[in-house]
Amino acid sequence: MPDLSYETRYFQLHTGPVAGVDEAGRGPLAGPVVAAAVVLDPNCIPEGINDSKALTAAKRAKLCEELLACAKVGVGVASVEEIDRLNILWATMLAMTRAVEALGFPPAFVLVDGNRCPKWHHRSEAVVSGDALCLSIAAASIVAKHRRDCMMVELDTQFPGYGWASNKGYGGKAHQEALRALGPTPHHRRSFAPVAQAHLDFGPLAAE
Repeated sequence: MPDLSYETRYFQLHTGPVAGVDEAGRGPLAGPVVAAAVVLDPNCIPEGINDSKALTAAKRAKLCEELLACAKVGVGVASVEEIDRLNILWATMLAMTRAVEALGFPPAFVLVDGNRCPKWHHRSEAVVSGDALCLSIAAASIVAKHRRDCMMVELDTQFPGYGWASNKGYGGKAHQEALRALGPTPHHRRSFAPVAQAHLDFGPLAAE
């Protein structure tokens, strides 16, 4: 289970709030990439925080609500257009930067899930598998995943047929079959190969 070892170490070194940052949505064929930044209150930490992938949707929703009530949380989004223009890596870095900015104050240190940090002015460290090791990164993973899932459920009501309420935009069999049958929507990532191929095969975007 993740713990506060990283946060404690960097709080002592830099004497200030330590934020954990993670993202959701790098791999899907559709929808934005969403990042969250979380600064935990040591005196008010919800029970059960873990890597979002190890939790049910209901548990993520409950923990997200609890985190919003007792932690400092910022959320950043990079749009499909930005993903296609910048590529998914740099769009993810942009979403992470926006998430930290959305905290409303500069953290003394930032812990980032993965193997690289955005190009920013913050003191920071990338932590491989950080969502399984670092409590604030795990908390950020929960917020980012829940927020993005909610976005995809809403988009599913606007563009039915692709199964986004259940697959959240990931390229499973049903989604790819729908993409071939219906063509891409404005929320599909045209720079991703299956969508680009569908665009070539079907011509104009289905929803335009």
